[in-house]
Formats: sequence, C-alpha cells, structure tokens
Amino acid sequence: MGGIDLSDGVHGRLAQLNAEYARAIDDDRLEEWPDFFAEPCLYTITSVDNYRQGLPLGVVYADSKAMLRDRVTALRRANIYERQAYRHVVGLPAILGESDGALRAETPFLVVRIMHDGRMDLFATGRYIDVLVEEAGALRFRERVVVCDSKRVDTLLAIPL
Repeated sequence: MGGIDLSDGVHGRLAQLNAEYARAIDDDRLEEWPDFFAEPCLYTITSVDNYRQGLPLGVVYADSKAMLRDRVTALRRANIYERQAYRHVVGLPAILGESDGALRAETPFLVVRIMHDGRMDLFATGRYIDVLVEEAGALRFRERVVVCDSKRVDTLLAIPL
C-alpha cells in the first residue's frame, strides 16, 4: 500500500467522502455505513473531556468492520428506540498531516435529530478526528473518533454520528 498523494486533490476527495458518509446515514442507508471504513478500523464516539484526557473508551466503540455491521444489524432487528432521523452539516476538513501511508484529518460537524413527530433538536456538535488510508483507489477511514463538544451524551444515541 502506498501513501496518499497530498497533491492529488485530497481535500476534495476527503470532503466528498464526508458528504457521502453523512448522506448514507441521513438517508437511512445504514447498511452502507461500514463500507466507508478500512479493515482493520476503529470507530468511537466520545466526549471532548474524555478525548482530552486520553480515555480510550467512548459511548460507542467498534474496532472492526464486523462490529460496525453488527451495530447496524442490532439497530434494524434488536434495539428498540424512538424512530428518528439525522441531518448532518459537515464542515470543511483540515488535513493535519501524513505518516506511514495514512492521512490525518479533522472535520467539524453538526447533527440535527428529527423525531417521528417532526420535532427537531440540535443533537450533537463536534469534530471527526480521522486517520484515512487508500483502499482500491478510494479513501477509507482507518480510524474515526467522533468527539462531541458536550459532556452530555443523549441516551437516544442509536444511529451512528
């Protein structure tokens, strides 16, 4: 595996990846969500305080694509939660650097939650801290750490951020 060519429109490719990622979640195409990740991978949702303190576990933790698929299966078949949808607003990514063939980036986000009765709430704001790799000509997340700005995490967090 070679490195990611930083001169090859990587900002645009990363912005497109983030847009497609958000659309898959917002359009309830959750079965596609694991495909945005490399294998092995890490996906976690944590608070800004836990992130600053270097505490490794978050509210959600998955360290393989199989765990991501299991999460989707559980959402579809086992978990009981109030019907809801998300609308992501994703900012422009900042490239933080490259090492060992992987790209490090940070992207701000805002998520509005839409409940089944039409009520809309600001659900989460924060940033994605990503490590990305090239797989078969496409960028994939090796790590996506979702760092929420608030210390409070809503108990209705079911759908991936």
